[in-house]
Parts: sequence; structure tokens; C-alpha cells
Amino acid sequence: MRSSKYSKAEQATLIWDIPGLIAGVDEAGRGPLAGPVVAAAVMLDDLKPIKGLADSKTLTALRREKLFDEIRAKALCCSIAEASVEEIDQLNILQATLLAMRRAVEGLRLRPKMVLVDGNRLPVLDMLAQAIIKGDATVPTISAASILAKVHRDRWCVELDQQYPQYGFARHKGYGTAEHLAALAAHGACPQHRKTFRPVAEVLR
Repeated sequence: MRSSKYSKAEQATLIWDIPGLIAGVDEAGRGPLAGPVVAAAVMLDDLKPIKGLADSKTLTALRREKLFDEIRAKALCCSIAEASVEEIDQLNILQATLLAMRRAVEGLRLRPKMVLVDGNRLPVLDMLAQAIIKGDATVPTISAASILAKVHRDRWCVELDQQYPQYGFARHKGYGTAEHLAALAAHGACPQHRKTFRPVAEVLR
């Protein structure tokens, strides 16, 4: 997938110092067996630097929480969006992820001149966009987006745990841990499980 107005060649030769606002985009929750996939888009303010931005997976939960609040307070603008379990099952996880990313960009208060997306696939956008492999570890605005998406989804899992405590969502965040798989076998699937993911599909047979 790529921006509908630009060819691969144009996107491959984009320069980093393009004038105008740049948004970073990343997602959280592609791998879990339950819950939405979450994407965030962030435009950082050069006049309000944020120290310690990094790939959210390399940070402690406490550090992510603190950075989440700092990003929300200091960024020029930011947006968090989801694609639901139903959309994941209908579209597949890749297309649902791209949909959440597009929603996150469209939710920005300011229109970016260019969008930098973590990974190797791009959502359909009506602006310049570039996919950057491991961008969450190398591009601060993508790192910020990864933190927003991760914290948002983790908080969602904690809330789901209160509704379905038998599955342990607050601990494993929906991933297919031994605890989660055992709970699936014992209790079946809840409405927030992804029915097209194999471990869930197997208990629904």
C-alpha cells in the first residue's frame, strides 16, 4: 500500500529536510489474540524537546506512562485511533492496521506535509509518506507515536481485564502466553477475542 498520489520512485527519493510539518506514525497490537489494533500519529514541537524517546518496547511501563503524558502535553498535535476486533476479522490484521494508521493521521488537528510510518507498508494517504523499517527506534516522532499507541492499548487491556478477569488481560495484554492459552481452553473466547486468529479459531470449532 502507498500514498495514492505518489509513485514508489517518488517516495523512495524523499528528502528528510522537506519543509513543513512532519508526522510520525506507529501501531501497537498486531500480534495479540484479542482487542483492537491501535495506531498513533504525532507531530513533535522542536521548541519543546522530549528526552528519552525510544521504541516503546524497550521502555519500562512506568517510563512509557510518563512519556505518554509528556508527549500529549508538548507535541504540536497527536491523534490515537483504533481498528476494532470486528474490522480485524473482516479485513485481516494488516489491512486493519493500515486503516487505524490512516484514521490516526486523519485525526490530527494540523495537516502534515509528510508522514513517516514505522515498518515497510503505508496506509493510503493524500500526502507524501515514507515507510521506515525500525523507525520507532531511529525517528523521534515515530518513537513518540509508538509510545502513545502502546500505552493506549495497554490501558484498554487493563479495562478489559475488569470485565473478563478470568483471562488475565492486564498481565499478558492479549498476547498468546501460556496463561492466556490455558484460559482460552478453559473458558472459551470472549467477544473481544479475534476469531480469525488460530488459537481463538481452534476453541470456537
